Amino acid sequence: MNTAVSEQPIIPDPELLALAEGRHSGPHGVLGQHPFGDDGTVIVRVRRPLAKSVRIELESTGHTVELQHLAHGIWEGTHRHGLDDYVIVTEYDGGETYTADDPYRFLPTVGETDVYLFGEGRHEQLWKVLGAHVREHYGTKKFVAGTAFAVWAPHAQAVRVVGSFNSWDGAEHAMRRLNERGIWELFIPGIGAHETYKFQILTPAGNWVDKADPMARHAEKPPHTASVIAEPSRHEWGDDAWMAKRASNDPHNQPLSVYELHAMSWRPGLGYRELADELIDYLDELQFTHVEFMPLAEHPFGGSWGYQVTGYYAPTSRLGSPDDLRYLIDRLHQAGYGVIMDWVPGHFPKDAFGLAEFDGQAVYEHPDPRLGHQADWGTYVFNFGDSQVRNFLVANALYWLEEFHIDGLRVDAVASMIYRDYSRDEWLPNKDGGREYYEAIGFLQEVNATAYKLNPGVLMIAEESTSFPGVTKPTDWNGLGFGLKWNMGWMNDNLRYIEKDPIYRKWHQGDLTFSFVYAWSEQYILPISHDEVVHGKGSMFAKMPGDDWQKSANLRLFYSYQWGHPGKQLLFMGQEFGQPSEWSEDKGLDWWLLENPTFSGVQRYVAELNRLYRNTPALWELDNDPAGLQWIAGDDAENSLLAFIRRDRSGAPLACVFNFSNHALEGYQLGLPSGGAWDEVLNSDDVAFGGSGVTNSGLIANGAPAHGHGQSVSLRVPPLGATFLQRR
Repeated sequence: MNTAVSEQPIIPDPELLALAEGRHSGPHGVLGQHPFGDDGTVIVRVRRPLAKSVRIELESTGHTVELQHLAHGIWEGTHRHGLDDYVIVTEYDGGETYTADDPYRFLPTVGETDVYLFGEGRHEQLWKVLGAHVREHYGTKKFVAGTAFAVWAPHAQAVRVVGSFNSWDGAEHAMRRLNERGIWELFIPGIGAHETYKFQILTPAGNWVDKADPMARHAEKPPHTASVIAEPSRHEWGDDAWMAKRASNDPHNQPLSVYELHAMSWRPGLGYRELADELIDYLDELQFTHVEFMPLAEHPFGGSWGYQVTGYYAPTSRLGSPDDLRYLIDRLHQAGYGVIMDWVPGHFPKDAFGLAEFDGQAVYEHPDPRLGHQADWGTYVFNFGDSQVRNFLVANALYWLEEFHIDGLRVDAVASMIYRDYSRDEWLPNKDGGREYYEAIGFLQEVNATAYKLNPGVLMIAEESTSFPGVTKPTDWNGLGFGLKWNMGWMNDNLRYIEKDPIYRKWHQGDLTFSFVYAWSEQYILPISHDEVVHGKGSMFAKMPGDDWQKSANLRLFYSYQWGHPGKQLLFMGQEFGQPSEWSEDKGLDWWLLENPTFSGVQRYVAELNRLYRNTPALWELDNDPAGLQWIAGDDAENSLLAFIRRDRSGAPLACVFNFSNHALEGYQLGLPSGGAWDEVLNSDDVAFGGSGVTNSGLIANGAPAHGHGQSVSLRVPPLGATFLQRR
């Protein structure tokens, strides 16, 4: 029963109205249970609009306390039974009764240390604090199951949680602001995984906006845009051996042959779990060492290929659940394949439900459009000078590396980040009057240094298209701290060369050899990526001159040169068998082409290239050391021929010979570093690959000098072909 006690505090009517409408910034200070006075009195207030009667039932004593209506649906009562766990029993007109726990009787789920670290921009596991987390939280005398919500909205007047659990009525679940940094928090007992939700934010202008959770770890399948309360992971990892080996090895000086793919269109209809079987079987056949997924974070527009992200912490639901993705990566690791994922920390889309103007004004984006807007893609650019924004991004990189065991992140569009004038007519100079974006550079240094420190053995890879110095130099040498950089210069020069008719190539030998001028200035990956086979650029097969036989021969030759050149390799899906049509995210690859020997031959050759690469340390052990390459013939433009030696740490040589002309070179006297028997270990013109069969056997270096070497061999060099020779 209710007992008269000390004089109760009076809550002003405007404050009661704010509580009723869910626009109070500190609802826990009024609602819930509060000790009052010196006589053990407890005041309980709850929000129950339209109720006929409201009471609370104390769990420890079983006492019932009837509440009285104050105004605007706010009810109040007092008792002397001390602070206790309780439920609210509400009766409505018509006689129906509703019993529920009270979210406003709980202390914050976000600790002071978490608040401090985020305030300093150094919370390295931010995803464990912000967002929605199914958990047990201590009430007064026991733990209670529910979901803890927390969000950063520094300019908001009020924040509410709306979702499937409250009929999308945000007034029922107003959050409290914890500090001046703008962290808002609420624990809602009794709700769990798979419920959908958003944050409803009252902007400084007085408007309510609905926003998906920036830290959501699961999201609805597009075109739906709500966040989903993620189920705590139940995946039991089986890749301990892989992870231990990864931590003890330097991946930058190991074999790295990357198969890039768009998971939604590789074989449409496959989810993460189905991909595991089919992709592993395919990799076993093709023998790449790594897969690189185009972005897997949630994105609303499929045509962006994942490069316009709204859910940075949510694996796309198009392919399954977060644990389904864990399963795929685990299986790949157990099968011996590394996993790289494209990561897009440079910009984000303007979708109204996402990060854009998150609390009514710029939060994640730079407020000045001369820095905060990217016209090329119609997107916003992150405010890299803001500590909390940087924390959001650094923690996101760590999230993928730690929670999903990703082995490497390929950072998209680095050039757009490090230059303030990138693709801008009007731009804002830095403090020294220059174009370098110091804050973005500092962010990249921070994320790279942190990733390598906390996750030894991972790869941080830059897609950087300019000559910015020190991309792969350590941060303590004032470099950006990446481990590898895409060599866009190599790609552009060599595609321009290979597209020419062979009769004209002898006048363009410089395009073929220029990359050796800077081959060791950075640690490189040689990419033929999705960007080169879309938007009217044509497929790799279509770029090649001549008829279909010449196209396939040119393609095998080009890949031979790519694999033989110092640096790692990357090839986009479909190009491994020479798909003639451009890639489109709307349909799968033309797998039926593999019934044609022209295309199956290219595929078999790529598989053999990868086997040779994996088993020949000369092709990767000294990629980043000029001592790993010795020239044979770099200036034979008349024959459009290029030849060099690759070496491993022991000095063991592999001779790589490339004939870019369309005629065979019979009896070509090729200089070699030592005499004796040499074996042709791979020839792109072998009939097994669809070639004309200009191959070699019984090669003996006979002591005649050539190309500056003391020995030489008489060689059949195939037309539009490559041969690799190894000393027996």
